[in-house]
Amino acid sequence: MSKQNLFSSGKSHTHEDIGYNKKESGLKTIAELIKSGKAKNIVFMAGAGISTAAGIPDFRSPGTGLYDNLSKYNLPRPESIFEIQYFKKNPEPFFELARELYPSKFLPTLTHYFIRLLHEKKVLLRCFTQNIDTLEQIAGLPEEVVVEAHGSFSKSKCLKCNKIADPKWMKETIFSGVIPKCVGCNKGIVKPCITFFGESLPEKFFLHMPDFNKCDLLIVAGTSLQVQPFALLIDYVSSDTPRLLINRMGFDFDGSFSSVRRDIFYGGSCDDGVLELAELLGWKVIEFYYYYISNLHFNDYYLLCL
Repeated sequence: MSKQNLFSSGKSHTHEDIGYNKKESGLKTIAELIKSGKAKNIVFMAGAGISTAAGIPDFRSPGTGLYDNLSKYNLPRPESIFEIQYFKKNPEPFFELARELYPSKFLPTLTHYFIRLLHEKKVLLRCFTQNIDTLEQIAGLPEEVVVEAHGSFSKSKCLKCNKIADPKWMKETIFSGVIPKCVGCNKGIVKPCITFFGESLPEKFFLHMPDFNKCDLLIVAGTSLQVQPFALLIDYVSSDTPRLLINRMGFDFDGSFSSVRRDIFYGGSCDDGVLELAELLGWKVIEFYYYYISNLHFNDYYLLCL
């Protein structure tokens, strides 16, 4: 599947034409679907772009993306830092990077709290995230609602004996500059349960794949859909299910690859996109954001990351 037509594969003639190139009218259409109750099983697919406002770099933006700023690690190629075979031979670069990306250094963004609002309004079926920063849970989304497609820093285990490590010990060890070695078998390296290239995706990812059959609105934000199999998920919804992409870069939204224009593109930052959508819905997402940000000391998930 080419990058160009990722958002234009629907073939059904049963859904009304909802495709727009103008982001204002497109967001109005999405808001009407939610307000009318036609969209009550929303699946939200989140990429690195929803966390950039928190100070976490995305992977592929030219100049600022993570892969463009790894030269100091002397890697064979940028992706090697997340390749399991390379990690087993040389774990130091990953753990040096981990000290920069560790969740306790960052706070959720407006987009994270918009996803939380979808849950509070009882229209969110599931949030599938590519991110490893745990900001969805720190924003207050229940663990059962979030599918961390690529794992996260929240758990770590030994590569030899699979013993789960104590989170506090793991964080202290990483920040001390020492490679974490298992206290159980005294042999294996302890690695955060982040899915590296060459590893299987978490079981929870496959367990919730049927959610896409129930989905009546797909929102994709902050991802260029470059990594498989996450990128393929957009085609698991019904061929007449509306799909909204909020991202700085889009694909084909003029209907040239589809007999149904069910795709809407908002070109801009994720926070700007969800703010406009929330305003059209009459939801006070900014007030919601500031209230919960100011009360994060009551959030158990946040306290675990400190």
